[in-house]
Amino acid sequence: MFSWLGKQGGGRERGGGSDVVQTVTGGLRELYLRKLLPLEEHYRFHDFHSPALEEADFENKPMVLLVGQYSTGKTTFIRYLLEQDFPGMRIGPEPTTDSFIAVMYGDSEGSVPGNALVVDPKKPFRKLSRFGNAFLNRFMCSQLPNQVLKSISIIDSPGILSGEKQRISRGYDFCQVLQWFAERVDRIILLFDAHKLDISDEFSEAIKSFRGQDDKIRVVLNKADQVDTQQLMRVYGALMWSLGKVINTPEVLRVYIGSFWAHPLQNTENRRLFEAEAQDLFKDIQSLPQKAAVRKLNDLIKRARLAKVHAYIISYLKKEMPSVFGKENKKKELISRLPEIYTQLQREYHISAGDFPEVQKMQELLETCDFTKFHSLKPKLIEAVDNMLANKIASLMSLIRQEESNMPTQMVHGGAFDGTMAGPFGHGYGEGAKEGADEEEWVVAKDKPAYDEIFYTLSPINGKISGISAKKEMVTSKLPNSVLGKIWKLADCDGDGMLDDEEFALAKHLIKIKLDGYELPGTLPPHLVPPSHRKPLQTAE
Repeated sequence: MFSWLGKQGGGRERGGGSDVVQTVTGGLRELYLRKLLPLEEHYRFHDFHSPALEEADFENKPMVLLVGQYSTGKTTFIRYLLEQDFPGMRIGPEPTTDSFIAVMYGDSEGSVPGNALVVDPKKPFRKLSRFGNAFLNRFMCSQLPNQVLKSISIIDSPGILSGEKQRISRGYDFCQVLQWFAERVDRIILLFDAHKLDISDEFSEAIKSFRGQDDKIRVVLNKADQVDTQQLMRVYGALMWSLGKVINTPEVLRVYIGSFWAHPLQNTENRRLFEAEAQDLFKDIQSLPQKAAVRKLNDLIKRARLAKVHAYIISYLKKEMPSVFGKENKKKELISRLPEIYTQLQREYHISAGDFPEVQKMQELLETCDFTKFHSLKPKLIEAVDNMLANKIASLMSLIRQEESNMPTQMVHGGAFDGTMAGPFGHGYGEGAKEGADEEEWVVAKDKPAYDEIFYTLSPINGKISGISAKKEMVTSKLPNSVLGKIWKLADCDGDGMLDDEEFALAKHLIKIKLDGYELPGTLPPHLVPPSHRKPLQTAE
């Protein structure tokens, strides 16, 4: 239940910020070991829910898990982000990736097989050994020196099967493995192909295994350039309908639409949409290192709440068991009554229904347990966790705020992320208020003759029109007064409450920018300042 993402090894920032990172990470680890772990061990939490956390779980970088049916572009998506091939990479229309591949940073390029990976104490995968050799033979770590991987790690998953293929057993519990990863990653990206929207039984079960991790899920509708605009609208609607049947949340999932590979677009009519969507997705991924400490804390709180509820359930079952006769019959009765027990505990301890584990899964796990070996409720263990949640967490939050203020902004760099940041191919470059930024001529000048004709119909006095006259013309745009007020403030360069011909042309240009769907600038960029209002350059004597 952890996406605990710190910085590994020597990757911490120098200076005062590194001490804060160590303090936050150390504080979280200390809280877990002293307050939460004793409760987990006493009530066998690890047998029912999630294995105990290790140091690597606290120190690991942010991780992104990619999940989707075969040939939806998962491996290609990683190749697109890294702009580099990685060991073990196979791409094709058939189910090519048959393994879980952890793509991580390394000083040299190479791969580590699963059996060796789960005994490495520096990697957060040791607990995966419980899934056995059938899984470990299909698990590997791909290491390479890539700038993107200095900030995040990416988990590529096998293509989810459909039709007859999904009946073939993988030899391990695929959904359990996905759930294990989902509890530890920061972002889960579900990839869909614009031509393959059907959600197979295996894909449906995989998505259901992400229960409780809804805040981490993002959806990518890939290969959207292969359909036209009308088809894309229908595809998007069908995707949302399909997801609504599988993901039981009232909130609508964020869906990013685009074509995530370094090839020419097959259909360019939605190019601007694809660029904006890619930019939004990149920003979401780039922000993961900055949000790492908050994510660690959030997952600790989630784990603590579940551990408390688990303790109440186990101690209740222990209390209800007879001391001598009829133990097996009583056990069966208690398991069948588990939904009623949940309701009773909710009322008794004022717990939200959403904090309880899934009933059916809990019933299956309880079938193999000896209830007489369960422990009774120990209030001191519960009080320790309550104290942690009520007091200790608050002090860690203040440390996290200190970390954010002292340290430089942590962002993912390198690969495809660098291509979206600056230069003429950065998102929005040369559009809206940025149009004409690198031109010598004033960008408004090309439309100024048309604006001048309107200006002189408004009866200017001494070369200027009043605010009332300008308002009569500006309201014809049908923009709200709040927007027109901002445009007026930007256009009235000298602040005299009147507009000359250049200021009026600027106001009309800003109205056009807004009507074209772009945002207005907060302050007037230098290239939009009318020539007669620009301050002359100071020359040295």
